[in-house]
Amino acid sequence: MSKRSSVLAGGRFWHKEWFNYLGIAAGSLITALGLVLFLVPNKIAAGGLSGLATVIHHLFGWPVGLLILVLNIPLFLAGLKVLGWNFGVKTLYGTIVLSLLTDAFALVLQAPTANPLLAAIYGGLMSGVGLGIVFRCGGSTGGTDLAALLFRHFLHISAGMGLVIVDALVIALAALTFNIELALYALLGLFLTSRAIDAVQEGGGYAKAALIISDHSAAIASAVLKQLGRGATGIAARGLYTHQQREILLVVVHRSEVSRLKGLVASVDSNAFVIVSNVHEVLGEGFRQWEE
Repeated sequence: MSKRSSVLAGGRFWHKEWFNYLGIAAGSLITALGLVLFLVPNKIAAGGLSGLATVIHHLFGWPVGLLILVLNIPLFLAGLKVLGWNFGVKTLYGTIVLSLLTDAFALVLQAPTANPLLAAIYGGLMSGVGLGIVFRCGGSTGGTDLAALLFRHFLHISAGMGLVIVDALVIALAALTFNIELALYALLGLFLTSRAIDAVQEGGGYAKAALIISDHSAAIASAVLKQLGRGATGIAARGLYTHQQREILLVVVHRSEVSRLKGLVASVDSNAFVIVSNVHEVLGEGFRQWEE
């Protein structure tokens, strides 16, 4: 690689890193707003260290942001000793930003609702969107994720099971501290948070994938190419009942193009077998481009 190419590659790397740190800050900001406006004032302890901090806040009155930071310190030190630096400086950065923003917002913002259902819904969604942005930028806010990694190391269980254990313990503590009803709202908030994280991480299902089985696959592929401007991939297959060799077409389109695609297939072969499914994320020509 030439010196000029190395400089350009280095410039792109640092540009992307700055963008990632800005994204982590933006995601932390949204998460902090979800906590301050909805979850904390309504005693919705929706799992994780933020949920534990919510419980402690209502017991002793200590600031939630400071509690998140303090609770993360032993986890971070244990992770540093056991896992090394692989879990990233971005985890420390995300934790500090979330903690500072949470306490700063708590000084100037008031909860817009005292309805626990609305608080669980909006707080859960905002926290999920914020955390999804943080994760997508390669960061973390520590807490549950780091605890799950430590569970996996010491107890030899999966990270997913570690997450379930930590969140279950926090919600059980909320049930004992507050009441069962608020714990149920916390469970709803936790579910919405996880769904929002998945939506941000994987995309919102804006595309559809179609598998088309037909004796006229070449004609269908030509129509898709010419009339929809989409590509098609032929996959060799054999019917296990008929033992006939056929070509399955894989076509990925935007949601708005599904009806046109089905119409094209029907116009060529009304006996075609078509399977349409959601696609969370599509990278490449005609869709979202790969990030450099």
